[in-house]
Formats: sequence, C-alpha cells, structure tokens
Amino acid sequence: MARSEHLSPVQLKASQGKYPPVPAVCVVTGGTGFVGGRLVEMLVERGAKKVRVLDVVPPPKNAWHDPRIEYVVGDICDRATVAAFVAGADCVWHNAAAVGPFHPTDLYFKVNYEGTLNIIEACKAAGVRKVVMSSSPSTRFDGSDVDGLTEAQMPSLPQKSYLQTYAETKAMGEKAMTDACCAELMTCAVAPHQVYGPRDNLFLPNLLEACGTGRLRIFGRGRNRICFTHVDNYCHGLIIAEKALVPGGAALGQFYIVTDGETHPHPEGYLYFWDVIEEAALAMGFASLKSRLALPMWLLWTVAYISEFISLLTGFVLKLNVFNVKMLTMHRWFTITAAERDLGYAPIVSFADGWADCLLWFKQHWLPGFSQSQGFFGIADQSQEKIDIQATGTATGKAKVA
Repeated sequence: MARSEHLSPVQLKASQGKYPPVPAVCVVTGGTGFVGGRLVEMLVERGAKKVRVLDVVPPPKNAWHDPRIEYVVGDICDRATVAAFVAGADCVWHNAAAVGPFHPTDLYFKVNYEGTLNIIEACKAAGVRKVVMSSSPSTRFDGSDVDGLTEAQMPSLPQKSYLQTYAETKAMGEKAMTDACCAELMTCAVAPHQVYGPRDNLFLPNLLEACGTGRLRIFGRGRNRICFTHVDNYCHGLIIAEKALVPGGAALGQFYIVTDGETHPHPEGYLYFWDVIEEAALAMGFASLKSRLALPMWLLWTVAYISEFISLLTGFVLKLNVFNVKMLTMHRWFTITAAERDLGYAPIVSFADGWADCLLWFKQHWLPGFSQSQGFFGIADQSQEKIDIQATGTATGKAKVA
C-alpha cells in the first residue's frame, strides 16, 4: 500500500497497523492543514477509494498527491461550493476552522459557525448520512483548572461566556452539529488536546521560536499538568468515530476528547507542560528554560492586560496576551474513558515515541530555517502565512481544483 513520502518513521510504523475499513468516498473540509492533511493521508492508507479535500488554503508542498485524493481550493462559507463538494459522500469529516487566538474576529464567526451551518445544510440536502466534526476542549473552558475531568464533568454548551472568540465560535458550531443529529444525519464531535507531531505549523513553531530568541520564560511555578495528542492519535480518533455513528449508537450527538492517554509520562493521562517544553528547547540546542528566572504570576497578568490594551489600539497581535497566559498556567488534562468506551479508542502512537519523533523532525526540518529576528510581536511566519490566506480567501471566490 502506498504511503506519503513525508511520513516520519513513527508515522510510517503506525500506518502499517491493522485498522477497520473506512468508507469508499470520504470528504474532508480543512484538509490541507496540519491535522486535516494527516487525516486525508490516513483515510487513504486505510483503504478509501476517493478522498475529496476542500480548503481555502491550497495544498502545501508536502501534501500527498495520490490519485485517490482530489484537492479543491474553496470556501466553506460559499453554499454552492459546499453543496457540490459533499454530494455523494459516505461520510464528511468537518475539520475546517479558524484556529487559535490570532485571526480577525469576524473570520471566526464566518468559518467556525456559519461554515458549519453550511455543512449541515448541504449534507441534509445531499442525503449524506454521517458527519464527524473536529472540535476543541476549549469550548468547555471557563477559566478554572481542568484536572483530569471527563467530558460530562465539564460545563455544557452553551456557556454564558468563553475565554476567547475561537472557543465561542467552535462551541456554536459544535452545538449546531450535535443538535442536528438525527436518523437521517448522524453526527458527533471529537476533539484533541494540544496536538503535536511532524509538520505542525502552529503550536511548536511558536513556542520553539520564543525559546530560540531567548524571550520565553517559565510561567509561575511551572508545574501545570496538561495532556498532549499526537496528530496520528487524533486522526485515528476521528476515523473510528465514523464507525460509531450507527442507529441507536452511544456516540450519536456526543462530544469526545482523545489524547495520548495512559502513554503520557504520568499514566493517569498527563505530563508537566514546562518539563516537555524544556526538553524541546534543549533538543533544538537552545538554552535551558530552567536556567532563566521564572516569571511570577502577578507580573504575567499585568503585562498580559497591558498587551491586550496595546493590541486594541494598534492592531498588533502580542504573544503575551490574557488567553495565552491562562493556557500556559492552568491545568488542562482529561480522562478519556468515554472515547475508550464508545469509540473503542486507544492511542496508536505512544507519547514517548511520538514526542521524540516530533522533536527529531523539527530539528531536521524546522531548525535550519529558524530566525532569531522573530520575537514579541506577531507569530511564527508559517502560522501568519496561513492566517493571511484564510482571511483573504474566505467568501471571496468559487472553488477550483488544485
């Protein structure tokens, strides 16, 4: 069976396992990004005869151009494009989203909410029976620690307020999707937490850039517990969720979180965030974070609120904002028994193997292009480039085959 030439050694090994068959015709929105691109590859690896990909961002240079994959550059905010795209699909994996805290505000509502409504409407009209939506645990965050909670123990949707517009709009989209679940259109939502892996263009590039420029310090005591999800584990969770969408099934209309689970350094399902970031910094040859003075919480919050005010006045996105301080200091890890029970989920890549493999990939592919000129203003160039394309391409044109 053919494989993408861009797989890392750990991904190649995981791809050779035995997995349940997937539908013949698979449709993926947001299929050229970090997660979406790997999802497309894994669907083909597992036997899909046709995978149609819709994304406003053209396929990158390292996209897999297998004959079974059709890339369409188009906008999920365009109803006609979406209607034509989902026609004939056995299942739609709705992965398209404006992700993170750095997009224009109106783009979050257009893509994450209105785009999801378009997917629901088009699938109903075309008779598509299944949709698996990619969601986020941040839809349930209320500012308090999440210390080993299950999905049922977190706030339900909708919340009265959200920590960030991304979370608010993802929650709106997810609720619309799960509320739409019925006999004719079976739906569920699956979320990862802190996705990592080869070809990541948001999480690690920005943290490693801050490490390499000497601007990153440990926040507070540096003992916040979080969980990670290898990109292959997340895509595996998305794929097997389709099998759980059956009449009367427990997964119908539900929300699940999948992570690296018991393969984390602490088998309860967590790691200490700043310990693994220290490991990543050292792997790149950067100075130790633990050798630098940690930033006290009172100072972090003061600077974060000042940064928010500056951003409001100037339009510059500052990295040390309120949302990022909260995310880098709170406990964020989950008990994933619901996904294990209802989806049959278990990680296919252990954290130890996946993290070591990821750091090696970044050392070989990211580090040679690293520039110390980046810093406090803005985000990593590759992250900003994708944001610019999304902002420019949304609702501006019709679809075209890439």
